[in-house]
Amino acid sequence: VPVFLFVAAPYIRRYVAGGRCKSTARMEGKVVIITGANTGIGKATARDLAQRGKVIIACRDIAKAEAAASEIRAETGNQQVIVKKLDLADTKSIREFAEKFLAEEKELHVLINNAGVMLCPYSKTADGFEMHLGVNHLGHFLLTFLLLECLKQSAPARIVNVSSLAHHGGRIRFHDLHGEKCYNRGLAYCHSKLANVLFTRELARRLQGKFQRQVGFTANALHPGSVASDLVRHSFVMTWLWKIFSFFLKTPCEGAQTSIYCAVAEELDSVTGQYFSDCKPAYVSARGRDDATAKKLWSVSCELLGIQWD
Repeated sequence: VPVFLFVAAPYIRRYVAGGRCKSTARMEGKVVIITGANTGIGKATARDLAQRGKVIIACRDIAKAEAAASEIRAETGNQQVIVKKLDLADTKSIREFAEKFLAEEKELHVLINNAGVMLCPYSKTADGFEMHLGVNHLGHFLLTFLLLECLKQSAPARIVNVSSLAHHGGRIRFHDLHGEKCYNRGLAYCHSKLANVLFTRELARRLQGKFQRQVGFTANALHPGSVASDLVRHSFVMTWLWKIFSFFLKTPCEGAQTSIYCAVAEELDSVTGQYFSDCKPAYVSARGRDDATAKKLWSVSCELLGIQWD
């Protein structure tokens, strides 16, 4: 058995690594925002895109973000790696981020909604939203809304939403969106990842309908794979399992490949409303293809955030 494992190890690792983004597209003169890019796949995505163009790292922890940005600047030689404060658990912070960005930048070509929380003990955001729903869905929903006009004027532009295979286990519980009646932190994560898929689907539909003559204004979602990162830090058991089975997990660089692919691949210039994994189209759950639920979630999200997005 040990000999077999030794021989098979490279093949196992190659399988675990999954697809790679092969695009060499340059992004000179283009601007990319990546939320939660101070660690994990967000940081790996920022490192790759910094070799192509200007990257704005939007994070809650400025100290960690500055450390990551400094490292990326040194590795890539690109000084256009900029840190901006963004706390997705606070709509005031999201609005302040968008206001400052729009005052300082004229264009935005790629928005990667990457940041997320997972397996949190029950808690609420500054606005009273259940943490998974608030950060993973509503925070990015509001951020996209506030930056949409800039993206539209900068087209061709892309919106990339990092979801998860976990969306298959989710459902949108409109009668208990904030988990006040019943809460399971694993399921709460699944629900929020399903919300990412439904948001992407409805956003793409609306963009196509409203800007159908505008080439290359797209929105897609993705599953990065099971990645060795600190996303599972809220669960002692998952942290322990992640360490034991790290050989069978993607590295952050490997996990970032589909995010990078969705952001730069030339063949996706007119592809929108899709869901990818390992740099290729992937299967979406039946709930993730429910247009009625997507439309209702859109309406409820606007109501919760106090915005009108027609």
